[in-house]
Amino acid sequence: MTELDWSEILLRLGIATLAGGAVGLNRDLHGKPIGLKTLGIVGLSTATVVLLALQLAEPAKVVDAASRVIQGILTGIGFLGAGVIVHQSTGFRVRGLTSAACTFLAACLGIVCGAGQWKIVAVALALAFVLLTVGRRIERRLHRMLGGKEEPHPSTAAPTTDSTDVT
Repeated sequence: MTELDWSEILLRLGIATLAGGAVGLNRDLHGKPIGLKTLGIVGLSTATVVLLALQLAEPAKVVDAASRVIQGILTGIGFLGAGVIVHQSTGFRVRGLTSAACTFLAACLGIVCGAGQWKIVAVALALAFVLLTVGRRIERRLHRMLGGKEEPHPSTAAPTTDSTDVT
């Protein structure tokens, strides 16, 4: 791959930061523990590593180098996502899955920005915002229409027992 100029590096890293931050802003607005700064940094850091791999790889081995870096990023980001879920867990309820998925999305957006694939970034970000803004309403409506079991809203749910409670 040819060496990228400063404006291309700034564009790729800047959009990765903004894309991750935009997803994080949605989480912030919903009162979740992960937000604009965290997901902006996830996007920035993943784009940075992808750019580095693209710049350092020999021209004939760019695809192999990028593939290995992307595999490593996606493996590592799973641990960050798991931390979001564990941090939010109370008793036996699983919480924070959407925020963990948003962490993974921010990493993927960073990877795609690092590779300079703007159409993919635009479509993925648009679809993510559709899901994050109207997904719950659609999910509830489909749930009722298809006869799914109603789950109590977290604020009305019966308290769960902590696994350390011995009675």
